[in-house]
Amino acid sequence: MNNGTPKKRVAVLISGRGSNMSALIEAAKQADYPAEIVAVIANKADAGGLETARAQGIPAHAIAHRDYASKHDHEAAVSEALHAAKADIICLAGYMRIISPEFVRQWEGKMLNIHPSLLPLFRGLHTHDQALEAGVRVHGCTVHFVTEGMDEGPIIAQAAVPVKTGDTPEMLAERVLPVEHETYACALALVATGKAVMKGGRTVFSD
Repeated sequence: MNNGTPKKRVAVLISGRGSNMSALIEAAKQADYPAEIVAVIANKADAGGLETARAQGIPAHAIAHRDYASKHDHEAAVSEALHAAKADIICLAGYMRIISPEFVRQWEGKMLNIHPSLLPLFRGLHTHDQALEAGVRVHGCTVHFVTEGMDEGPIIAQAAVPVKTGDTPEMLAERVLPVEHETYACALALVATGKAVMKGGRTVFSD
């Protein structure tokens, strides 16, 4: 409980080790954090984050997309699991699946993603390579609501890191990752408390 208000129930979708998932789990351990992680779902049976979540006592299971005949069938199974967990909010944390418009509409305004760039710059994959190739001096991460367009949803929070002379994509990724962890936890708290909501295709903030 947080000031008498029930904590929002959060499900995290992952495909790999889930470092951002782990950061959200750690944030949610704080007594005054307004959300709790109630489920972790992976689309790969060997996703390392599953064992990490289970070790923290969080229900975690794989719904492997390869086990389903179609994207529709797979997403129906994921959605069923989300409803079973009574999830209020979904956080994508390295979930490497393109989500259908139907699934997005079902969870519109309740689904968050973190992207390793300062959107709208450098959508898609290999964002650190893109940043270095473009010659920007500032890079970072963005948490946004998920919409039908890839990496196009309304922005909830961003954080910047400097691009240093001699940086490689690996060095830049290493500098951005801890900032991702902190920013995602802050953004989730904003949404969980209702201080950031999606309205009319924009993020509306309140005190």
